[in-house]
Amino acid sequence: MLPLLPGSPLFLRPLLPARAWALPARALMDLRELVSALNDFASPSLAESWDNVGLLVEPSPPHAVNTLFLTNDLTEEVMEEAVQKKAELILSYHPPIFAPLKRVTWGTWKERLVVRALERRIGIYSPHTAYDAAPHGVNNWLAKALGACTSIPLHPSTAPSYPAEGTHRLEFCTGTEHLDAVLSKIKDIQEVSCLTTFPARVEGEEQTRVSLNCSQKALLEVVALLSQNSLLYHKTEILLLQKPLLPHTGMGRLCTLSEPVPLSDIVERIKQHLRLPHVRIAVGRGRTPESPVKTAALCAGSGSSVLKGTKADLYLTGEMSHHDVLDAVANGISVILCEHSNTERGFLSELRDTLGIHLQNKVNIIVSETDRDPLQVV
Repeated sequence: MLPLLPGSPLFLRPLLPARAWALPARALMDLRELVSALNDFASPSLAESWDNVGLLVEPSPPHAVNTLFLTNDLTEEVMEEAVQKKAELILSYHPPIFAPLKRVTWGTWKERLVVRALERRIGIYSPHTAYDAAPHGVNNWLAKALGACTSIPLHPSTAPSYPAEGTHRLEFCTGTEHLDAVLSKIKDIQEVSCLTTFPARVEGEEQTRVSLNCSQKALLEVVALLSQNSLLYHKTEILLLQKPLLPHTGMGRLCTLSEPVPLSDIVERIKQHLRLPHVRIAVGRGRTPESPVKTAALCAGSGSSVLKGTKADLYLTGEMSHHDVLDAVANGISVILCEHSNTERGFLSELRDTLGIHLQNKVNIIVSETDRDPLQVV
């Protein structure tokens, strides 16, 4: 028998597991490159002003990331899991650093998280309310619990960079002989920006058109200045600068179901979507478990402030204050509460798949198995 050579069709390659043949080798991503990609996925500018989002803990560069570890809450138990799974970056939906730290010691559990992260060279990134607002974020995932529906943000996000500065634009015309004096005084007013001048003709006379952006407080000061000698300034116009709304982006969602569904059926859908054996429910005044639900307002996490005042058949959120529940019920609105993080955590599996595509499978993405809501129904 002739020997089998590598070029022969009968040459047998060494047997390897099928998975080893199927998966290409992953390339490492530099931490800063990865953070930039995460910021592109959902801009931190979408987050609420009170929030603390973005890269919270950064090991000294260069820092390569092979494994991105997803969790809803970063507890000490979750941190140990991340260490065991050799993660180089933790994406914690809730920011583990929220209130400013005055020291980093072994004295409190949040300080210990920072110590452990730096010792093990693990970065920590938190998106929080940026993911709440994003069109492909937590609230859109939560809306899937209702079944077929259309949704719009309850509080739409505005374009973060438009206009660049100020809430008002003020324009007026003045003669060249008075220009330097008025510009000098305007420049002394705080919160004035984009101050420009250009030639203009007013009633046949050559004048200068002055344009500026300013805050509402500065606007009052500029108007007071011009009012001191109104005969010198002509054709004054004040415009309110409104930032354009971003489509499908913002806090909370108002969902309209494709057809009315009994409240009892909605409860079962939510339990199935969130994989919960129990939820808490308050039936609205004049309603029953069989009452149809056509519209539902929802907010992942703690929804009181976002949902308040919204007209709907149902409020869906993680937690609400007792008195806000009473208000909703009195207005004929039923309320379903699922506990805070139970309305968020299930999103992580969807996020893993979506981020995998966004990051072009350059890093290994895993979801914590230790992370869970601290409250259990017994």
